[in-house]
Amino acid sequence: MKFGFDIDDTLINLRGYAFELYKRKLGVDLGDEVLQSLASVEIHEPFGLTREQGKEMWNSLREDIYFTSCPPFPFAVEVLQELAEQGHEVYYITARAKEYCARTLEWLRQNGFPVRGEHFYCGMEDTEKVHIIERLGLDYYFDDKPAVLNTLSGLQLAVYAKDNPYNKHLEIPRITSWHELREIVRAHEK
Repeated sequence: MKFGFDIDDTLINLRGYAFELYKRKLGVDLGDEVLQSLASVEIHEPFGLTREQGKEMWNSLREDIYFTSCPPFPFAVEVLQELAEQGHEVYYITARAKEYCARTLEWLRQNGFPVRGEHFYCGMEDTEKVHIIERLGLDYYFDDKPAVLNTLSGLQLAVYAKDNPYNKHLEIPRITSWHELREIVRAHEK
């Protein structure tokens, strides 16, 4: 089978990691419940930042956010390794800017994700992901962003939302922990 995955906030806890970096940079003590209560992908509001200030903050910290110690979600690496070992095709489809593609690919490899170069797609807009997903003929696709997930309803594949506070309103199957993917694969194979 062919499995496709977004990276940020799907396989790795980018938003949570960025939230911690913002707290340190701004000297603000906010609990995780604040992050979990945000109904948007953006995290600037609890820090009293405008949208523009939030964008500036994100851009100033982007290197640290993307390439330091951002943790994968529990079981993400192990389950994707299992998929690859079982002969499934694993694809990564990320809307990270083109200038970060080579380093993102290397970061994935350094962190244990099973990546083949020809199975890594990077540098497109969120709205362009649908065309790559369709062209690849994926059987499953996992993402967190409503803007992406909403474009996939016409395709013949199983689409799952990686559960996040900002996508709770979507009425599609969701995955809350990556160990659940093992059961999805077993159920499909029956």
